[in-house]
Amino acid sequence: MRFRPEPAHQHGQPARTGVLLCNLGTPDEPTAAATRRYLAEFLSDPRVVEIPPAAWKPILHGVILRTRPAKSAAKYQQIWLPEGSPLMVWSRKQSTMLRGYLGERGHSVSVRLAMRYGNPSIASQLDELKARGCTRILVVPLYPQYSGTTTASVIDAVGAWARGVRHVPELRFVNRFHDDPGYIRALTRVMHQHWQAHGRPDKLVMSFHGVPERTLTLGDPYHCECLKTARLLAERLALKDGEWVVSFQSRFGKAKWLEPATQTVLEQLGRAGTQRVDVVCPGFVADCLETLEEIAIEGRDAFKAAGGQEFHYVPCLNDNPTWLAALAEIVQDHLQGWPTRGADQAAEAAATRERALAAGAKA
Repeated sequence: MRFRPEPAHQHGQPARTGVLLCNLGTPDEPTAAATRRYLAEFLSDPRVVEIPPAAWKPILHGVILRTRPAKSAAKYQQIWLPEGSPLMVWSRKQSTMLRGYLGERGHSVSVRLAMRYGNPSIASQLDELKARGCTRILVVPLYPQYSGTTTASVIDAVGAWARGVRHVPELRFVNRFHDDPGYIRALTRVMHQHWQAHGRPDKLVMSFHGVPERTLTLGDPYHCECLKTARLLAERLALKDGEWVVSFQSRFGKAKWLEPATQTVLEQLGRAGTQRVDVVCPGFVADCLETLEEIAIEGRDAFKAAGGQEFHYVPCLNDNPTWLAALAEIVQDHLQGWPTRGADQAAEAAATRERALAAGAKA
């Protein structure tokens, strides 16, 4: 069959509203085999690697997937938690807590978590929401700054799922929240809590995930949105010029990426005799390999090897209550006009049933 079978339908069944949180993804376990599966999916996405497949596939399968999985798995092993991957652990907590925050505000919605690469997949979670009777679904990519490499890739995955569905739900997307007041307030709260416990640094480095520089010239707004987030956060923290810097991490391949590179900045600060550096990663809402290993371990080593003295990594938003309240507000704003309250859904279902029966439908 061209389209997947539809869930059983009953007239008068309440039409539910669903919320799908989406993050990047993680291997199922910190092994070379699991990491290879994850990287194969991730690096096969044309949104991530904009190289013609004929040129890229031999490199990916002939070189990268033969050498990188074991190295990446070793890094995952350093940060893996008893409950699993940190990204998955924190994302699950965010999903569960968001459901509670929305419930406290009177919204009866189904909340599910999906990963763009790996498990649970976007398609499987959309199937689950449809099975629960969701006819309206809000998709929330957990990327504050929009990029074609991240946000648009989630939209691609949702579209690919929709092409195989006969009855496509009404869909909405949260494309960005880089300047949302609640999000900036949550970042500010995390920074203040860290400084209250550990004191302030000589320099604050705001490290965002990097992308190839050509994406900026081709019209991707990511770079500009990163800079706006950083400016708003610096203003809330009352930082002066020279007390903070923006950098970009996780560069991959030989193409020119957004600059300055985080490791280069840390090495320069170390050589300049900077006594203490704090690093925060505002573009990540949950701690993961890129924050816990690349920054908290590799970044620390680079700074100290260059002569720096004291290095602090500031954890991501994770399960911070101010962040979860902000996320609930973002979701609530994008749900406007949809029935999300139990009484509204029951009334709509009753009216639908009465109309169906009046038209001759079987009870």
